[in-house]
Amino acid sequence: MTITPHMCGGSSSIFAQLGDWTWEAVAADCGTNVYDARTADGDPAYLSFYYFHVRGSAERHPHGLTFGDELTVSSKVFDFGGESVLTLHRLSTADDEIDPVEFYENPRPDGIYVQNFNRWISRSRPGSNEELVRSAPPDFRHEHLPPLPPQYSPRGIASRARKNGTFHPSGVPGHTLAETFETTYELDVVHDFNGVGLVYFASYFSIIDTALLRLWRRLGRSDRQFLARRVLDHKLGYFGNADLDSRLSIAIRLWRDDSGREVADVAVRDAGSGRLLAVSAISLLVEEA
Repeated sequence: MTITPHMCGGSSSIFAQLGDWTWEAVAADCGTNVYDARTADGDPAYLSFYYFHVRGSAERHPHGLTFGDELTVSSKVFDFGGESVLTLHRLSTADDEIDPVEFYENPRPDGIYVQNFNRWISRSRPGSNEELVRSAPPDFRHEHLPPLPPQYSPRGIASRARKNGTFHPSGVPGHTLAETFETTYELDVVHDFNGVGLVYFASYFSIIDTALLRLWRRLGRSDRQFLARRVLDHKLGYFGNADLDSRLSIAIRLWRDDSGREVADVAVRDAGSGRLLAVSAISLLVEEA
């Protein structure tokens, strides 16, 4: 794979591309047309993103890719039951098969590692993006897929984040709370919704980054420093969707350790109802001014 212009930069483009590869891998391995899946009643079913985890390094990270970089994408789909599926990706110079032990315990320094936990959903009410329900298409095949070793399952991580409204309810070990920040975001009909009228999964990355940039500027940091930040680890849990006219409330707690590494702990809620939509934790290396 050669990195092309639409895959890189400071936007959410790389995360959109990673999500597309997940859908392609699931479609190839599970015998389901994920682009036009239907429930048993004939209603549209969507392979939604529930937990998105990206791991990078100072050497290679999601926003550090640029025009012409040549990498190999290795993907593997795992059995996660009849209503969900898990996919691992590795972007690196290696061309061997991705292995869970490597992914979770011994990552390559030149690799970007991606874990996608997806659930089948459908609308409970026509025209509404609230109260989405689990609903897998009857032709979804999963029994033949390899199981993920239970110690690597993200189910517990995602469910605790949903319950607590954060990936770090007791703070970030070794870090001190440095800043708190709250802002609002009006959903943009032009940029934030996909072709079926749901808030696009990759838009959550850009919405969160928009809030983080506002905090960045309040701290007196430059936009150039923001573009140069190195994302070492990015967890994002998707726990709700929103309608076209929604306004979001975004709260950030910024944690910092003695070396200057930071963790942005982010919660996204519907501003009107307070309903939790997403939780994120982003581990950053910050370039000096």
